[in-house]
Amino acid sequence: MVKARSPLLALLGSRLRAERGTALVEFALVLPLLMLILMGILYFGRYESYANDETQLASSAARWASINVNPGSGSSLTLQQYVAKQASPELTNGSSDISAIKVYLYYPSGSTGQTNQAVRACVTNTLNFIPILGLASSTMVQTATMNLEQPVTNWTPDTSLPSQCPTS
Repeated sequence: MVKARSPLLALLGSRLRAERGTALVEFALVLPLLMLILMGILYFGRYESYANDETQLASSAARWASINVNPGSGSSLTLQQYVAKQASPELTNGSSDISAIKVYLYYPSGSTGQTNQAVRACVTNTLNFIPILGLASSTMVQTATMNLEQPVTNWTPDTSLPSQCPTS
């Protein structure tokens, strides 16, 4: 003899076999990973943008130093200060995630500052790569080296450099 199922058990069994709501559960499981990937892409793009800006600033500083031009001399800015002011506002002023840039101009090892010898620009700052995860800050350094085309009279080389700026 076969036992008849109660209507309550039949209803409960059909509800347990139903797949309604599984998409929502799966989405809730995948969403944090998707957000992490998205934030990583955004922060990496921001990091690359900063690196590109600093490379351009170092190149400009080295070029102006090599041809002995200080575009900021009319406003009594040193060449280093003028180059730092050319950066985007976040790089110039700093923010909670990034420090203001610093520009250094100097002669690398073996150069005495004579015409046809090297001059180097070094642009540095400190930033938190992904502040949401609390990762430690790192220092970004971009350099450019050119040969002096004119004797130096419009700018003064830096004598104290951070350890991140290469000297050789």
